[in-house]
Amino acid sequence: MNALFTKMSESTAEDWQIILPEQVAYFKKLPDRILAHLELLTGDYGGFAIDRLQHSLQTAHRAAEAGEDEEYVVCALLHDIGDTLGSANHADVAAVILEPFVSAENHWMIKHHAIFQGYNFFHFLGADRNMRDQYRENPNFKRTARFIAKYDDPSFDPKMPKLELSVFEPMVRRVFSKPKSSMYKSFLEN
Repeated sequence: MNALFTKMSESTAEDWQIILPEQVAYFKKLPDRILAHLELLTGDYGGFAIDRLQHSLQTAHRAAEAGEDEEYVVCALLHDIGDTLGSANHADVAAVILEPFVSAENHWMIKHHAIFQGYNFFHFLGADRNMRDQYRENPNFKRTARFIAKYDDPSFDPKMPKLELSVFEPMVRRVFSKPKSSMYKSFLEN
């Protein structure tokens, strides 16, 4: 049974009793959709030595091996998930996906990682490699610079053994199981 209204302004409490369980069930499948979307990065090299999925997996692997917490590792895994639909603003897309589920510090790090990675190549493209300096006074500056230097920047290695997304699946499921902040949080906890 589905709600029958054609305008939300005409919906009723009964309609929302039908809709809410469906929305909760849909939310619970979010990790499946995220994992499927990460798989879309397979085979997309974009001129790099490895495909975008292996780059994401290498980044997450390095973070996990260094002892970063699970939320940080998932952020590392998803940092470039926006490449497919947000080619002009991939960091923003990744940050929006992660925002309800991660700390403000991790959200900021992912949202700004592209500018920080730009330090390594913007000058080759005629852009300002020091663009990140506009954030030097932000308390997350060092955290984001460290993310790039330790995890994102060195993760274009074709000699590294191929990694599998399934290794990170349980982490993705745990991090995306419950939002920390969302206007829908109270509804989704039913």
